[in-house]
Amino acid sequence: MMGQITDKLGRPIRDLRISVTDRCNFRCTYCMPKEIFGDDYVFLPKDELLSFEELVRLAKIYAKLGVKKIRITGGEPLLRRDLPHLIEALNNIEGIEDIGLTTNGLLLKKHGQALYDAGLRRINVSLDALDESFEAINGRGITANQILEQIDYAVSIGLKVKMNMVIQKGLNDDQMIPMVQYFKDKKITLRFIEFMDVGNDNGWNFDKVISKKEMIEVISEAFDIQPEAPKYFGEVAKYYTHDNGAKLGFITSVSESFCSTCTRARLSSDGKIFGCLFATDGYDIKSFMRSGVSDEALETKLTQLWNNRSDRYSDERTEETVKNRKKKKINMNYIGG
Repeated sequence: MMGQITDKLGRPIRDLRISVTDRCNFRCTYCMPKEIFGDDYVFLPKDELLSFEELVRLAKIYAKLGVKKIRITGGEPLLRRDLPHLIEALNNIEGIEDIGLTTNGLLLKKHGQALYDAGLRRINVSLDALDESFEAINGRGITANQILEQIDYAVSIGLKVKMNMVIQKGLNDDQMIPMVQYFKDKKITLRFIEFMDVGNDNGWNFDKVISKKEMIEVISEAFDIQPEAPKYFGEVAKYYTHDNGAKLGFITSVSESFCSTCTRARLSSDGKIFGCLFATDGYDIKSFMRSGVSDEALETKLTQLWNNRSDRYSDERTEETVKNRKKKKINMNYIGG
């Protein structure tokens, strides 16, 4: 057992994000806009995805190297057939202490109980508005009430739910206060995410970003919130507490980067390892595995990849870097959030 490994900037590896599919049943404007991902868009064939056996093999080795937490993402991960089998297998890996899943929530009533029975206890659900603007944002005419019903169901079966809301100036910033009020009353943690330049197709620019500072100015006029101290090294969100104990978080990749404490490796749906959400290319671990290498060789390769990691894109982001890298980054549906 090699134990904890660190990268070139001294950051330990603690988290593994696994994208299990590039498919999604939404067409959100900031991730998979329908103008690009139309009805004739060709997604990855099944044999291009890593099998559950391959994913578990990688997760076991990453656990030996220091990974404690796994997050399942997509695309929309609930579209991956037999996903509870993967959750159960990951739960049985020595050293893995926490498994979460990020979803748009639409299929929770269909799959939630099976996922819970397999050992899943935490989910993050994306919801960007409570009014009709959500229907336009998701590109499929799904209403907010449809998702809220699914969330109530998830809570009823014992899943711990956090909500994610991507804020874009002029699109859904008027929904911040209604969202805060709704989830405060439910005592469900709501996290605001600054609009990020992820992928190549979301039309990002600085003018569409509302910073954490601006959000707090608006929210503080309506609610009494108090800052919390970080709970652990590498915690992404900056949390505040309401007067009733409910939590409110901010993910500040644009205005207050957290590269210096990033402990996440990312495994894309097509089998590549990335050291950063904003990476331009990744290492094809799928081909390496399928060439018949031993677990020892695979462990050595994963160690080398992390030891050589020096990504800190959000630290370095400027108008110029965004312009130069705009058409190079991996798309969100392959690498997850």
